[in-house]
Amino acid sequence: MTENKIAVVTGATRGIGRSIAENLEEQGYSVMYGYVSSPTPIPETKTAIQCDISDANTRKNLLDATIKKYGRVDLLVNNAGVAPTVRADILETTEESYDYVMDINLRGTFFMTQLFANQMIKQPRSNECRIINISSISSYTSSINRGEYCISKAGVSMITQLFADRLAEYGIGVFEIRPGIIMTDMTAGVKDKYTQLIKDGLTPTKRFGQPQDVADAVTTIAKGSFDFSTGQVFNIDGGFHIRRL
Repeated sequence: MTENKIAVVTGATRGIGRSIAENLEEQGYSVMYGYVSSPTPIPETKTAIQCDISDANTRKNLLDATIKKYGRVDLLVNNAGVAPTVRADILETTEESYDYVMDINLRGTFFMTQLFANQMIKQPRSNECRIINISSISSYTSSINRGEYCISKAGVSMITQLFADRLAEYGIGVFEIRPGIIMTDMTAGVKDKYTQLIKDGLTPTKRFGQPQDVADAVTTIAKGSFDFSTGQVFNIDGGFHIRRL
């Protein structure tokens, strides 16, 4: 069990984020739950603070609250993200939709990483710190009815590479997880479509991914098992990434 480790997880009160946070707690982490809204009441036993990652003030509030309570942060999991409110062909994408998605998924993730990286650098034992970005198979897969989402996730991939490069001298590992088709609120509206695609062979592993699949990957990385592989991408996608004939 990992003891006396402090993790911050954004988007932590539902879906993938909640599974990640609870998994880390089972491994002995103290977890700060960052969230914008919660579909269910947050138990009093959890430490949580509202944080819109697109807003600089609430990003700082999340860090300050973490340091005030725990004195340090060892792991940041950038999980918070949104899909377009309306799926639209890229010939009809609005600037409002583009800005909404990019402000949270890309701009928010970049500056969350920057903020927490600077905190980690000045801490003792910074070489025990890690940052994990949750992106998507959409970072390299075209979905022409939600182009802004794909662009944002492609940007998260580059954020991972940039910070992995910059933070290597401090021993801070930075990693990317690319979930595939995962059973969450985001995929609930297209569940039947993806169920049929999976059945027809879209993925070698013929099932929906579960939030726990992603959480298990986060926990393994958090243990330090891949610290010599900073910048590495982990595909949690049922084999979707395999090029097949």
